[in-house]
Amino acid sequence: MSAFPHPPGLLPAEVAFLCEMEQVTIIPRQRLERLDLLGGPTRPLIPPQRSTLPMWLAVLLKRQRRANILPPPWLLAENLQDILETETHKDFQETFSPAASIPSVRQTDYSGKSFYASPPFVESCTVDANPTTLPYHWFELSEILLEAASDDIPEPDKVRQLLRDIREARLAKMRKRVEHLSGDGEGTRLDGIGAMEISESRGFMTGVVDGLRKIDASREQERREREEEEREDRRYDDDDQDEDDEMT
Repeated sequence: MSAFPHPPGLLPAEVAFLCEMEQVTIIPRQRLERLDLLGGPTRPLIPPQRSTLPMWLAVLLKRQRRANILPPPWLLAENLQDILETETHKDFQETFSPAASIPSVRQTDYSGKSFYASPPFVESCTVDANPTTLPYHWFELSEILLEAASDDIPEPDKVRQLLRDIREARLAKMRKRVEHLSGDGEGTRLDGIGAMEISESRGFMTGVVDGLRKIDASREQERREREEEEREDRRYDDDDQDEDDEMT
């Protein structure tokens, strides 16, 4: 028995924890010397110059009233409205709106090692992000920012409503995609799905697949038994035919 009987994949709390490493843009309200973090040193913060920091640090400075957080463009109400219209458009009835692109250029860290960045270590949540695409951690990041820095987000109530509408539209499409699953290994594409959406739907999806596999296994067993019965019937018919031939 496993010491950690958790289902495979990341739990929602673990996804939210990883989201805290997303890069966001701040405007410092006080000077702050550079900080030596595990991911490398930060730049000195000099008001009113913008700077990019991990979200956990930006939220900490916000709560200390030492910085304001600039929301990414896709978190503004007018852009969320565009995203919602895309999600509900007839051309996207069974697919999801395009996700934020991931840089394909190798980068170099502070120690000189090169690497390919991926979420949450890409700047898809800064003020330079694409305004009409949702990043990988869109849901959990918006929840954190609305809780910690709602005064920095224009029209926060409207933003919350639009986020709920987008989430419901996307969840409905995920449930519809289950119709394309089968127990014989055939899957379905979920391009554009966010981290929290995957985490929350994993149990449901795997449960459906396991149920379909059991149904297919039962059908396969019934098919084999039926074929075996048909072979037995044919063998008996052949034996009867042989006996009739001998008698004649």
